[in-house]
Amino acid sequence: MSATTYPVHVDAELDPGVGRWLWLIKWLLAIPHYVALAFLWTAFVVLSVVAFVAIALTGHYPRSIFEFNVGVLRWHWRVTYYAYGALGTDRYPPFTLHDVPDYPAHLDVDYPEHLSRGLVLVKSWLLAIPHYLVVAVLVGGVGWTVGSTADRSGLAATGLIPLLVLVAGVVVLVTGRYPQPLFDLVLGLNRWVLRVAGYAALMTDTYPPFRLDQGHEDSGPRDLAVHPSPAPVGPGTRAGWTAGRVVALVVGCVMGVGALGLAVPGVVLLLADQTARDDAGFLSSPAQSFDTPTYAITSEDLSLHTDAAGVTLDSLLGDTRLTAGPRRSPVFLGIGRAVDVRAYLAGVEQAGLVSVTDGEPVYRTTPGGAPSVLPGDADFWVASSSGTGTGTQEVTWSPQDGDWAVVVMNADGSPGVDVTMTAGAVVPAMGWVVATVLGLSLAGLLVAALLVTVPVRAARAAGGPR
Repeated sequence: MSATTYPVHVDAELDPGVGRWLWLIKWLLAIPHYVALAFLWTAFVVLSVVAFVAIALTGHYPRSIFEFNVGVLRWHWRVTYYAYGALGTDRYPPFTLHDVPDYPAHLDVDYPEHLSRGLVLVKSWLLAIPHYLVVAVLVGGVGWTVGSTADRSGLAATGLIPLLVLVAGVVVLVTGRYPQPLFDLVLGLNRWVLRVAGYAALMTDTYPPFRLDQGHEDSGPRDLAVHPSPAPVGPGTRAGWTAGRVVALVVGCVMGVGALGLAVPGVVLLLADQTARDDAGFLSSPAQSFDTPTYAITSEDLSLHTDAAGVTLDSLLGDTRLTAGPRRSPVFLGIGRAVDVRAYLAGVEQAGLVSVTDGEPVYRTTPGGAPSVLPGDADFWVASSSGTGTGTQEVTWSPQDGDWAVVVMNADGSPGVDVTMTAGAVVPAMGWVVATVLGLSLAGLLVAALLVTVPVRAARAAGGPR
């Protein structure tokens, strides 16, 4: 084995007491850890972005953030080792970022005193690509599966490590022992993956070796002067990352991600409000074509109801506008109460618009015959427009409480409706919606920044758990 030590150290001891049956339900037993890691990995990603900025500006990885991220990798490795990444022990993983000396799986990373400010710009997304390809094969490579029919063929994910661990589980089930050579191989493959993870997380500038280091101990001795072994954390120990600080940090990171997610629709709505209105102040949908051989195209019932005190449809939507541009025959465009529309079209062949999927309308066709009354002669419409030529018909309507339906027909009642339509609204409440969404996003970001900054500074002041 090479004497060169990679800065990411991954060690583990095979537990001789691994049981025959417990591995079959570890997917259930490990659920609390999977939930915790989902939040911890969110914080890991957020803090890695912070570290990226710090390294690009100063050449240094903030020590307290480094300690936290190493702790997340360590926690992940212990759960992986316990569960289906190795099945190397039946001892339940501890809920801590700190190293537990008597647990059979360990991970540590040498803290870099200096990192390249230029290299940080290309490590994760460019330089690590060859290793990502290897990791894809180890953790989730790609295979081809074919089902019972031609349209069932497709790609399916698998990986060398899960396959080897499955083999190990079956062998343990049958023989009661975990073959040491198989364990060494599984550990070496996991070591490769975790080295790449440390490099991609900007924790070192040393490129991961294309080398399979098997065995329970990492290659080469550690430089304890640079990276001393962690001391156990107990009562009275001045630990950098206490449970309270970890919880505050994770809550802050999750809140920050949520606040950023909330800001995206807020910015989109702001841009639409400022740039997408026409001269009349309407926000309109893209033009959509509708073409059916029936006598009418109808919308699903539009249920408009406001229950909040002091809130009206007019204050929310304002005027609405529908346009229908005929492509063959003059058309009729009307809005009426749903009950009146159903009575008028009873026995008429019609296509009810269910949805628009991938740009194509989906209809529910009702069989029938021609209308007995031309649409323009009916008197129940609350808003309508009928053409004698091929010009665009436009209907402007102030929404009211109730159940409504939109109908498009040929003006002469003939079959074969073919139109291009748009829908728009003034939406006077848009400004308030934008202000509320962006205000909540900003408040969330401020609280998140506080929840992240305070524990990071406290951990740095405490000197970290190392």
